[in-house]
Amino acid sequence: MMKRTLVAAALAAFMFTSCSEGKKETTAETENHEHHEGMAHGDNMRAEGKVVVEVPDYTSVAGPVKEQIAAVVESYLKLKDNLVASDAAKAQADAKAVLAAADKVDVSALQGEQKSFAEERLGEVKQSASKMAESTDLAAQRGQLELLSEATFALTKAFGASGQTLYYQYCPMANNDQGAYWMSSNQEIRNPYFGEQMLKCGSTEESIN
Repeated sequence: MMKRTLVAAALAAFMFTSCSEGKKETTAETENHEHHEGMAHGDNMRAEGKVVVEVPDYTSVAGPVKEQIAAVVESYLKLKDNLVASDAAKAQADAKAVLAAADKVDVSALQGEQKSFAEERLGEVKQSASKMAESTDLAAQRGQLELLSEATFALTKAFGASGQTLYYQYCPMANNDQGAYWMSSNQEIRNPYFGEQMLKCGSTEESIN
């Protein structure tokens, strides 16, 4: 009896960490879904003050840069939402909007490391958004989301460009089980890497105001 209990406990622990609610329709799967929601909520609580992305502090920078980066964020959030909805056509249009917003960010008034940092991150935003804008394949679009998310979050955090609370969230099963991040204005998990297949798979790892 004890051996059977240990096996059951090990199986439950595996399911607890696997985010696999979209894999099978079983009673155990429903339980895993509930456990994972609880785990994600707990991570949301712990994300207060937690740092995932280290960036320099350029929040004192004046000028329109903050507003221009905020425009990139707004287009990014629409793109992310349409990946959650698995709407490749709208995601493609949103990627073009992200690219256009990134092109409008004027870094000419920035100096030294501030300018280098902005140029490097904007380059990553443009690189990933361009590839997403060239495709209507969801898998291809989602494959670029990690770089786009990290670069956009880093820019926003470094320059203090968010006019709202933003959550940096993580799915351990994305990117072929290597894990991947995304940014959201909603603390509730809505997974853009799997959509309805594993909608609530993930946890909040960092937040900025």
